[in-house]
Amino acid sequence: MDMNEIKEIFFQECEEQLAELESGLLKMNDGDRDPETVNAVFRAVHSIKGGAGAFGLDDLVAFAHVFETTLDCVRSNKLEPTQDVLKVMLKSADVLADLTNAARDGGSVDESRSRGLVKELEALANGELPSPSAEPPAPKAAAKAAPAAPAPATKPTDDSGFQPIPFSFDDFGDEDGAETGLPAYEITFKPRHELYSKGNDATLLLRDLSRLGEMTIYCNMDELPGLEELDPEAAYFFWNITIKTDKGEDAIRTVFEFAEWDCDLTVKPVEEASAGVTGNEELPMVPVPFDLSILDETDAAEAVSAARSEDTAAAVAAAETASNVTQMAAAAARVEKKESAAAAAAAANAAAQNNAAGAGQTIRVDLDRVDRLINLVGELVINQAMLSQSVIENDTTGTSSINMGLEELQQLTREIQDSVMAIRAQPVKPVFQRMSRIVREIADMTGKSIRLITEGENTEVDKTVIDKLAEPLTHMIRNAVDHGIETPEKRAAAGKNTEGTVRLTAKHRSGRILIELADDGAGINREKVRQKAIDNDLIPADANLSDEEIDNLIFLPGFSTADKISDISGRGVGMDVVKRSIQALGGRINITSKPGHGSVFTMSLPLTLAVLDGMVVTVAGQTLVVPLTAIVETLQPEAAAIHSFGANHRLISIRNSFCPLVDVGRILNFRATQANPVEGVALLVESEGGGQRALMVDAIQGQRQVVIKSLEANYTHVPGIAAATILGDGRVALILDVDAVVGASRGHSLKAEMSLAAVG
Repeated sequence: MDMNEIKEIFFQECEEQLAELESGLLKMNDGDRDPETVNAVFRAVHSIKGGAGAFGLDDLVAFAHVFETTLDCVRSNKLEPTQDVLKVMLKSADVLADLTNAARDGGSVDESRSRGLVKELEALANGELPSPSAEPPAPKAAAKAAPAAPAPATKPTDDSGFQPIPFSFDDFGDEDGAETGLPAYEITFKPRHELYSKGNDATLLLRDLSRLGEMTIYCNMDELPGLEELDPEAAYFFWNITIKTDKGEDAIRTVFEFAEWDCDLTVKPVEEASAGVTGNEELPMVPVPFDLSILDETDAAEAVSAARSEDTAAAVAAAETASNVTQMAAAAARVEKKESAAAAAAAANAAAQNNAAGAGQTIRVDLDRVDRLINLVGELVINQAMLSQSVIENDTTGTSSINMGLEELQQLTREIQDSVMAIRAQPVKPVFQRMSRIVREIADMTGKSIRLITEGENTEVDKTVIDKLAEPLTHMIRNAVDHGIETPEKRAAAGKNTEGTVRLTAKHRSGRILIELADDGAGINREKVRQKAIDNDLIPADANLSDEEIDNLIFLPGFSTADKISDISGRGVGMDVVKRSIQALGGRINITSKPGHGSVFTMSLPLTLAVLDGMVVTVAGQTLVVPLTAIVETLQPEAAAIHSFGANHRLISIRNSFCPLVDVGRILNFRATQANPVEGVALLVESEGGGQRALMVDAIQGQRQVVIKSLEANYTHVPGIAAATILGDGRVALILDVDAVVGASRGHSLKAEMSLAAVG
């Protein structure tokens, strides 16, 4: 694996960490004070910083370091995560995402914004709350002013007669030696077994630490159990370290930043540490393996014997031959034998179970490989349909072994296809989380207080759909925040909470995904919308429109109710893009609005853009496929149920209600005159506005699963046709765009209906 591949993996992990960061901050903003939530937020920034440092991304490292320091203050309860504090942190999360994107894709970041946030974060870390009246705290120089307490030459022994072993790293080559009179810090470093299992080396950590200044180190073996109870993969030793350095506590912690989550680490100024620790109290713990030479049984025996006989010099000599703590413990276990064989076996078994449980359950796969697999499955579906067609044409018994095998093949093909599509299925959470930032930015620009609530974030849909959801959702969010939600003053005057609410919801329904965007704003001002449409010559002044049709005027190209053009809106570009984008996904969108109470935009989208279940029909000698999700029911029209309306329109009576009858062949220009409804079949479908239409076709061939092939990519755009597919007999069938055909039946041009998002 080359460096570029490793770097790409890092940026993929950054996306996950940024999502975790924003999710955690939003939970904290909602009042969650669970320490695990705070730690998760801190870990996300810490991980990004560590990886960025490995690739030399200095700007990203510098900002993440300041952000991490402030989060550490929250984690240690030095800073209360108030709404104002979290507002700064949410903005910082946005800048961190921008820096990450810039590092991956190139480009630049607004330096003035990042510098301003750095100053705010530093002020928060120093105890200055985000308020002009807040007084800065006293400088943190007291620790440096106090004289450093010298490290004790020896440590008191405990009841077992054990004395910690002083250990010098002079041989590793300190740069210039340590100065006297420097601030001193007491460090406890206790590794967990995870530190060694990940290949970290405590010796290297201690060597890097020694370069910061003069250091004295003690190895504590108090927790070393009897040899029969030893777990070779456990970590029993910890180190107590005193170091004199002018580099500060941050430099000390930086040494351990890649191992911090796999060890227990405390760093305190000497006067602070000594104030709370007396005598022989147990010290916090931290890990360190010795990376010197391979340890054999004799070396281990000498080390253990020397330590227990307080022979410090012999212990140091033996310890210098140890390669790491795991090897030392394993070799020592072979030297001394006690009666706890069962305990050792149980520990080994538990370790094995932990390793098995910790094994990776997921893999990263290039999306192109998944796409190729899906294409192959699509071809398998087509070939299975062709084989079925051939057998039907040449075998009429229906009970042959070939037919039975074919049925099994059909079932297996469907299961394979479902399984492969599940690989591409992803939750909508990443797209929803992206909307949080947009809400914050637009709310700040408009001076509004708005809260985004998301539901159904784990609802899964095909990745191709997710990738194309971001643009329409962005426009809708901007529209809801800018036009839908009132200012705090207007909301207060109307008796509402000054904080507006935008709710984004995703759920499955009838083989499709429904995404709702609701706000509790003022709703659509229909009089204003109608007048704007008349002023812009979008509708005639005498047009008789229903509330639904007036609401749908906002989807017209160039339509805007903004009184002036701003950075957010007013140019008439936005909601028409939303409608076109949703239609391009094979979906539909409708609006419900209640003046004074808000609006709800509902998008209905297919779960996948690769395959669909459809009804194969014939119209004027042509074969079409109607998406099954659009069909409510099928019926055979009777002459008594058909009623003429006007010169060219007909209605069909269905259970005491009337529904417009649409001749699909006439709409698509397959024939010049309207067909006789009694001789065909009616498909009752739902259009994008929620209204129903009866599509008249000549006959139904059957229901089957078809593979979607893009006409635009392989041929050109055809009005009224969404895509194409290949049938079992090898013929190409066109997939009907139900919404476009229904819109054309209302008197609109079919081309305009497809390209301009005309009024529904």
